[in-house]
Amino acid sequence: MTSPRGALPIASSKPLLLVLASESPRRKALLAQIGIVPDAVAPAAIDESIHRQETPRRYALRLATEKARAVAARWTGAPALFLAADTTVVCGRRLLHKAESDDAVRACLKKLSGRRHTVITGIAALGPGDKLRTRLCETKLAFVRLGDDDIESYVRCGEGLGKAGGYAVQGRAEIFIRHIGGSYSNVVGLPLRETISLLRAGGHPC
Repeated sequence: MTSPRGALPIASSKPLLLVLASESPRRKALLAQIGIVPDAVAPAAIDESIHRQETPRRYALRLATEKARAVAARWTGAPALFLAADTTVVCGRRLLHKAESDDAVRACLKKLSGRRHTVITGIAALGPGDKLRTRLCETKLAFVRLGDDDIESYVRCGEGLGKAGGYAVQGRAEIFIRHIGGSYSNVVGLPLRETISLLRAGGHPC
């Protein structure tokens, strides 16, 4: 229906589509846990190299933003809200990226054994008009001291592959945790309270 000449266009009440800019099944499952089903899921293939002198917090927020923008640039559907996240693990001054091999999982677990670390997730919601909203969530954890048998058993199960820090807290690695302070869903990969806040601010009917 067109508006009379000189009148403002009639605003549509149709909600924005929600596009999850991630191929992570964990993030999709976390959204489903609170009753949110994305209209589309699109992986964002970007360079995840850290920039020189970039802090872990800035790194996580930058990658989340770049993922949302990368998927939005390819999108040809109806107006949408693009949700993206990036989770990283910091132990001491070291950033532990996704463990892509058994050796990497082994190295991460040896680094985390008996120590405290921080899981940081940056979240970005990109709406029409390039309207960007971001949030950052941090969770503090501590591992028990792991023996060689503990580490090798976990490496063999394959659960740590592709995970930041080389472990999945929602799986067998939960027995390694002696303390957790903050959002559990953040450690899984998507802090739900912060995500709901972003989606509501972006106009999604959560």
